[in-house]
Amino acid sequence: MKHFAVVCVILSPIFAISPLTYAAELQAPDARMLRFPDVSAESIVFVYAGDLWTVPKAGGLARKLSSPKGQEQFPKFSPDGKTIAFSGNYDGNTDVYTVSSDGGVPVRLTHHPAADLVVEWRPDGKNILYRSGMFSPSIRFNRFFNQPVKGGMPETLPLPYGELAAFSPDGDRMAFQLISGEFRTWKRYRGGMASDIWLYDFKQQTSEKLTDFAGTDAVPMWREDTIYFLSDRDEHKKLNIWAYDLETKETRQITKFIEYDVKWPSIGPDAIVFENAGRLHLLDLANETSQPVPVQVPADLPRARTTLKSVSENVQNYSLSPSGKRALFEARGEIFTVPEKHGSIRNLTNTAGVAERYPAWSPDGKLVAYFSDKTGEYELYTRSGDGKGDEKQITEDGAAFRYQPLWSPDSKKIAFTDKTGSLFIVEVEKGQPKFIDKDEWTRLSSYSWSPDSRWLAYAKTMPNRNRAIMIYDANEQKTRQATGDYYDNDDPVFDPDGDYLFFRSKRAFEPVYGDMDNTWIYPNSIEIYAATLRRDVGSPTAPRSDEEYMEKTDKEKDGEKKNNKESQEAKPDKDTENKEESAEESKKNGEKEAGKDEKDKPKPVKIDFDGFERRIVKMPIDAGNIKALNCVKGKLIFSRYAPAGTDKSGE
Repeated sequence: MKHFAVVCVILSPIFAISPLTYAAELQAPDARMLRFPDVSAESIVFVYAGDLWTVPKAGGLARKLSSPKGQEQFPKFSPDGKTIAFSGNYDGNTDVYTVSSDGGVPVRLTHHPAADLVVEWRPDGKNILYRSGMFSPSIRFNRFFNQPVKGGMPETLPLPYGELAAFSPDGDRMAFQLISGEFRTWKRYRGGMASDIWLYDFKQQTSEKLTDFAGTDAVPMWREDTIYFLSDRDEHKKLNIWAYDLETKETRQITKFIEYDVKWPSIGPDAIVFENAGRLHLLDLANETSQPVPVQVPADLPRARTTLKSVSENVQNYSLSPSGKRALFEARGEIFTVPEKHGSIRNLTNTAGVAERYPAWSPDGKLVAYFSDKTGEYELYTRSGDGKGDEKQITEDGAAFRYQPLWSPDSKKIAFTDKTGSLFIVEVEKGQPKFIDKDEWTRLSSYSWSPDSRWLAYAKTMPNRNRAIMIYDANEQKTRQATGDYYDNDDPVFDPDGDYLFFRSKRAFEPVYGDMDNTWIYPNSIEIYAATLRRDVGSPTAPRSDEEYMEKTDKEKDGEKKNNKESQEAKPDKDTENKEESAEESKKNGEKEAGKDEKDKPKPVKIDFDGFERRIVKMPIDAGNIKALNCVKGKLIFSRYAPAGTDKSGE
């Protein structure tokens, strides 16, 4: 059994700086990653590193209010500015707390095991609105609850859904949103989860829709007859603050950021505070202009210190060397080469502030390929597998996150995919990626080279959402669809002799009837299939016959000896034969070396696409939760996981 040593790395800051410079940096303005701000008449409260901080509205040195082990979120000043309500985790669960604006011991108000998230104070300052899924049948949505500040049971508001809201000055009406996408990573989203602003009348118990934009309208904030909110309805499709006039029912744009979205705006008596590019900005409601707020955070920043870390628990991707003597591991943005048994662990990249990902060892063992964001975008690099020499940048056109470089067997080409679902091939010497195909539904994740480096097989999602096996010809630069999309096929892999293409397919239909939802489900449907690449190749599942071996009699053996003797006598004179062989020997020796190289080359792989699907057969392997197909000479390798529904929580 092969053993690999534990990998360790010393993490250093991006730049080596002196203690004096470091102290000066701590006092510099413009701290970043300041989240969930709110503003009162005099102060701003925000979350930094999971804790609550306050700072004057003009900016300056921030003061820390909380320090539990858990996270704090959504701080909100009371109408008089003396108390801050927030969601915190002091006791192992996220609940609603209040604390004095000057600091002190927080008071817990809610106790349900569901997460209780502060939304806003009621205008009377006696109650806090929060959202929670404690009465929701699904974790995908919340409801509104009214929590008395003095304690007691919460009151459920008569709305089936609720996420964020703001109250009219008299508290009789509430602008709210039904759906929340603020924690989603979606950009420029247009779809069913896009939120709109609604208006609810507590006295009439009626609601009406205020906005009807296909994109995002969210985070309502109410001041007099105007409702401010976030929207990405401008030409740049960036989230900015907009205003809706309740009298004229017209909207107008307030902020006009074009590079980064405005996040988590919150309104105070005379201003709106919000986050943009990690910085705090203050919008003066009198003239509707905004300015950045300089903030100094006097934190000790323990995670910025140089620290010895074990990265053995952070391995994400790996690759074996051709001989198996070493392995590549990606851990915490570095590429390590680890010996099987003897030798040292080497950090091949060792680049602070740069992330290297997806290492792949070339089949000839000379080079290691990986992606690096050294330039600001993920580009393909190669370097010597022994760590000597400099790395070489292969691509220069990165515009999206890239994945899984796969060397061709001749070590001349690399296939890879990116986040757009596109598949590329790049010749290592030329460095210009060639676009091969694009999956319009998802990222291409399974592809395989033929042994002669001519064909690249991959699975592509078709319009019916099933995947079909595609085969690209690098010689003719042409793609052919090898299988249909009636079944879902993926994970194609060539065998080393170039005779078969194996792949997974969901074709086992053994339905299980649900106990509660009155419907059928089809788990564990994956089977392994094989296609013969040519008509003259026998099926891997063709019938075989074991026959009994019959020992020959003495008479039969004597007859064979007699025939061999007559055959020897019929041969030409050995001396004459040796002379003829000698004449040709020098010619053969001259061709021997050239022929040796040819023998080492894999035989050309030919594919008969006509009738390809008719040559597909099911391998004699039970269906189940099968993954990670691979093939070595004479062997098919795969992983079988526990059938769906049999694994237990925690195992």
